[in-house]
Amino acid sequence: MQTDRPDVIVSDIGMPGEDGYALIRRIRALAPESGGQTPALALTAYARTEERAKAVTAGFQYHISKPIEPAELIAMIASVSRLGATNMTRRLSRRIQ
Repeated sequence: MQTDRPDVIVSDIGMPGEDGYALIRRIRALAPESGGQTPALALTAYARTEERAKAVTAGFQYHISKPIEPAELIAMIASVSRLGATNMTRRLSRRIQ
């Protein structure tokens, strides 16, 4: 995050070693100019209401349940991107094809 700042973070919650909640807490602890306010999406198989609330409270903008269609994921990323929805959708669609 210090040398390359992504436009959006997409993180699974159930990762080995460090879960997505710990990751987003570390990111949110950074200064804004260091990426601390980078938009983030939690992508997870945990679909309960409690998990959704936990993800948002931890610092994610959205909680997305798996499985998800690629077009839906693109739309979610575009909706939170600083690049803007139209530009981001075009860029990601080209990468998927």
